[in-house]
Amino acid sequence: MELLLPIEPLQPGRPRRVQLESALRDAVRGGRLAAGQRLPASRVLAGDLGVSRRLVVEVYTQLTAEGYLVSRPGSGTCVSDLPLPPAAGVPAALQPAEPPARWDMRPGIPALSAFPRSLWRRAWTAALGAAADSDLAYPDPAGHPQLRQVLAAYLRRVRGVDADPQRLLICAGFTQGLHLLAQTLHARGARTVALEDPGLPHRAPILRQAGLAVLPVPVDADGILVDRLPEQGVDAVLTTPAHQFPTGAIMAPARREAVLAWAGRCGAIVVEDDYDGEFRFDRRAVGCLQGRAPDRVVYLGSTSKSLAPAVRLGWLVTPAGLHAELLPNKFLADHGSPTLDQLALAHLVEAGDYDRHIRAARTRYRTARQALEQAITRHGVPLQLTGTPAGVQTLATQLDDTHPDQLTARARALGIAFDSITRYQLNPDANPRGVVIGYGNIAPHAIDEAIALLATVTDGPLGSA
Repeated sequence: MELLLPIEPLQPGRPRRVQLESALRDAVRGGRLAAGQRLPASRVLAGDLGVSRRLVVEVYTQLTAEGYLVSRPGSGTCVSDLPLPPAAGVPAALQPAEPPARWDMRPGIPALSAFPRSLWRRAWTAALGAAADSDLAYPDPAGHPQLRQVLAAYLRRVRGVDADPQRLLICAGFTQGLHLLAQTLHARGARTVALEDPGLPHRAPILRQAGLAVLPVPVDADGILVDRLPEQGVDAVLTTPAHQFPTGAIMAPARREAVLAWAGRCGAIVVEDDYDGEFRFDRRAVGCLQGRAPDRVVYLGSTSKSLAPAVRLGWLVTPAGLHAELLPNKFLADHGSPTLDQLALAHLVEAGDYDRHIRAARTRYRTARQALEQAITRHGVPLQLTGTPAGVQTLATQLDDTHPDQLTARARALGIAFDSITRYQLNPDANPRGVVIGYGNIAPHAIDEAIALLATVTDGPLGSA
């Protein structure tokens, strides 16, 4: 089969796989590759482009996972039949106060000692030196134009976001971003938001504070159960397709399709928390949901895991009509995020230091998760890690009869801090079996020490320790 693909020659100096993925993704979004169109065999396309067949196979696999392509027996790889929007014009949980643990394995905390202090200092100093006098005035509530421009390009490149700087708002982390969005949706007439159960415990209070009711929806190994979303009475759904917290589920392609279809039928908004989107270990991360439906999805991200929670910088990418409605709420909240910190982040991204830091962190967290898995096996602790290898924590299913609250209490008495699954359940489970263990902020040798000690209180069924 001969097909003229709308792909420019691959350019040197930029990863070829990234170029090919981006070109095919844009071609499908823009309608230049029609639904049902059969693509060339991987061997043929590789020969046409002068790349390896393996590279083309990896690109096809990635775009199939994102829902742009579909593999059909006897027909090869084709463009998905699902309706796709045209491309746009511009191509940790709240913790209660308690004494610090010797072995801090709480979920949601990155490697704080690995924060790139020297790079951040250099970026901040460069930002201060280059800042115009006007940059020292009250900030733009939407965010500094330079950071919005840089972030839009970064998010398009790394996460497949349909990001226009004019639809991007800088905020003080995910929490403020969700709060601003909840206020805005309520002002629009929204009254109920569905969210994943289990999930981060501070989300429901944020929504309720804005006057919204909360509908818990269960999750399984493929993500949120879309068939549990009512066809009426729900105005938005908050979901984490990249890496569900705390189960570690990656939203399956069919679920991604289903939640977008549900939102389209019901006129609802999908709020995408790109939790751990940059930290998948077993393969390249799947692109974000927002890139498939930018008119229906609000995308939220932050630097809380990629750099540190203390940086307090996050972002929302919104449908066109929603952005202007968010600005008054942002202005009233804090007038705008700190300009020099925004410019420092822009400098860090533009210099390539942010990408390098992410890659190093990904390696660090992969090693830490492996150390946790090996320690559990070595010391015979009755736990089994679940979910996709990604992020800075994992859900561990219990293989004995101990209640997770009791196990966490025993561990805390030994100086080991992690969480029971019950902390994250909106609808309590009658028979909970799981603990959520963080490995982001603890060294591999300390992980082994903690698990060895934990083994002393996990021998046998409930009551035998």
